[in-house]
Amino acid sequence: MPSMQQLFPLPIIQAPMAGGATTPELVAAVSQFGGLGSLAAPLLAPLAIIEQAEHIRRLTDKPFAINLFVQPRPQIDFAALEAAKVLLQPVCAELGMENLPTPTRWCEDFDAQLDALITARPAVASFTFDVLHGAQLQRLQAAGIRVIGTATNVAEAIVWQAMGADAICLQGTEAGGHRGTFIGAQQDARLGAMELLAACRPLIQTPLIVAGGIMDGAGIAAALAAGAQWVQMGTAFLCCHESGVSALYKEMLQKAKGDSTRQTRAFSGRLARGLDNRFMQMMANVADQVPAYPVQNALTGAIRSAAAQQQRPDMMSLWCGQGVSRSRAMHVAELMQTLMNEVQAAS
Repeated sequence: MPSMQQLFPLPIIQAPMAGGATTPELVAAVSQFGGLGSLAAPLLAPLAIIEQAEHIRRLTDKPFAINLFVQPRPQIDFAALEAAKVLLQPVCAELGMENLPTPTRWCEDFDAQLDALITARPAVASFTFDVLHGAQLQRLQAAGIRVIGTATNVAEAIVWQAMGADAICLQGTEAGGHRGTFIGAQQDARLGAMELLAACRPLIQTPLIVAGGIMDGAGIAAALAAGAQWVQMGTAFLCCHESGVSALYKEMLQKAKGDSTRQTRAFSGRLARGLDNRFMQMMANVADQVPAYPVQNALTGAIRSAAAQQQRPDMMSLWCGQGVSRSRAMHVAELMQTLMNEVQAAS
């Protein structure tokens, strides 16, 4: 089985971004150019994972990755659920929603998703929110699938190395979207990407990926010079024409000035970074009281849908990283070429 280093020639991994951003077209375009495109599958049903993998294969014969959240089925505390609805009532009122519906489904079944991923046979599978069991990791590697684990602190990187991951993605606090923390409190994972890399390098022999705030070739060159084998970039691809986020979402990203992001639990019950907006501000004082992911994420689904329908970006979850003000709207191939030109200029 080829190593991760032999799979794709360029040191760029496109981050998996759940919620529709990573279309098959985006994933295929990154892989076709020589990076590693990643399909975010945490919110996809098992059959959809297989179908989207086949769609990617119709667009490119190059390797790609599929990402999943490692999570058990939640145990629902219905009293806590009603309390969470009360916390969200001011937001509902602002959007003209009389009642917040109780979701009929909280999340996809991870075991079924993992079976579908193995059936789909991507070259790489990446995981966040927790660590795999040894038997699960062995199933993937026996199927010829390389495994990337996500770490937000040194302890997590050590665990993924001990489990036998093929690579470890070090997610710095600058990164957009959800934090992958599974050891310790999420708010205690405070290291930036380059700080986390420096802390892990003396202890970790597994190849390392750096993620968080990398938007250009200079950032890529700096990470590689510091000892990373690859960088993972998400926000940099959100404004690409192949990205699946809405036109309004892209417009808000391109209007962003400086670091206009913050982390919040209010949307999903797990710390995630996105554009600061009215929803985050309204929920700031109660964000620590909402149910854990995926319960809060499912509960706010109706709010996010209403906000999108009403063209209210101030109430939408606009996930992105701290480098958002440097987003570029172009085709993937053009962005990839630009990045590689910048790497060469910076090296």
